[in-house]
Amino acid sequence: MNDGLTAADGRMPVVPRRFAVQIGWTLAARLLMIANSVVAGIIVARWLGAEGLGQLGVINVTVAMVMQLGSAGLPSANTYFIAKDNRQLQSVAINSLVFASIVGTLLAFALTVISQRRPDWFGFISPELIKIAAISIPFQLITLIGLNIFLAVGDVRRFNLLDLSGQSFVLINALVALILLNSGLMNLVTLNTAAAVAVSVIVITLVAMYGTRPRIASSSWRPDLKLLGRMIGYGLKFHTSIVAAALMFRADLLIVNHFNGAAVAGVYSVASQVGMMLILLPGVIATLLFPRVTSEQDVRGDTTSRVTRHTVFVMLLICLVAVPFSFLLPVFYGPGFADATVQLMILLPGVYLVGIQSVFAQHFNAIGLPPLVPVFWVVTLLIHVALLFLLVPSLGGRGAALASLISYIMIFVLMFSYFRSSTGKSSSDALLLTAGEMRDLFHVNRYRSEVRG
Repeated sequence: MNDGLTAADGRMPVVPRRFAVQIGWTLAARLLMIANSVVAGIIVARWLGAEGLGQLGVINVTVAMVMQLGSAGLPSANTYFIAKDNRQLQSVAINSLVFASIVGTLLAFALTVISQRRPDWFGFISPELIKIAAISIPFQLITLIGLNIFLAVGDVRRFNLLDLSGQSFVLINALVALILLNSGLMNLVTLNTAAAVAVSVIVITLVAMYGTRPRIASSSWRPDLKLLGRMIGYGLKFHTSIVAAALMFRADLLIVNHFNGAAVAGVYSVASQVGMMLILLPGVIATLLFPRVTSEQDVRGDTTSRVTRHTVFVMLLICLVAVPFSFLLPVFYGPGFADATVQLMILLPGVYLVGIQSVFAQHFNAIGLPPLVPVFWVVTLLIHVALLFLLVPSLGGRGAALASLISYIMIFVLMFSYFRSSTGKSSSDALLLTAGEMRDLFHVNRYRSEVRG
């Protein structure tokens, strides 16, 4: 039986065809999402300036971090349990949705109280803005859980369509609030929250419809506390890694805002946003690799290595293209964002390496997450935060970029070294394309080359 890993003629393809197609469609969806974010960011920067963009960035990052902290790893646990046995879909889904509703509401309340009592933590951003954005937390958490359910069952098309549809409101709301209504940040944040509520309702409806399919509907739409305990147990195993990664990628903006103000944070938000965009491809690959390796239990890392080799090569091309693009940032965002070019150039080497390590990270998540992996993330996060407090007060956005560069290199070295030792793969096995893969990548006929030889 051909499982997609071996071609009909016995040759080993570059990557499984269906997996490659899923990567292509997911990447296309993510590119559209990037376009939405970039255009929306330019609109906010032009209408509200660097300070307005910085305030919006801090609000969004704060909500995202709180959501990650309170998720208890359940979105990934959903993918893990359903990918192993999709007959558990109904029980897993209802457990997660109830959890998201209760915990998300508590988190929203806590964030609102903190913003009112300690406004200095948010750079004196209006507590009312934080309150409106906080309302979206349970709904965003529900949406995240629902998307992971579709990912777990291999419905990548619906996963992409829902994710793209929800994120499109970033641009739509910016157009409506700032250009059509000529209003300010308050209306924009309100529209974003309303969109989060609407998208979550759609996701819940589609998950419920999917769960009634005959081949899926083998359990019931009732909470299963025993299963929930197993889900939380699994989720918490690598929730530490998820939270540490989220803090490492996002806390820098909050610290820049705290020490240097919203305007400096706005400039850094552009550089960091572009950096995160550049790891889009490895992020897509890692997301789709997780359920695949979970089902295969590819402990030797053969599938992961084959995928990583291509990621290394393509990421190199992406980062090289980003160098001249970085000089256009002040053109798009305005002259006040000139230093975003320098900050992005500092980030680039680290972005390249942290993108590659994300594929290794999902390999470990899929085989049950060895205890050392969360330790790697926690140690790196602690060093990252220490570097931020050391460098940001005097260097601003450049200090944050330098701290991130050092941290990204560190987590790559740790994860890559552990992958090598646990799988027995050499550096070339994991990172360098073979001659045959290079020929396939550039659509050169392998057999023609063999005949000529």
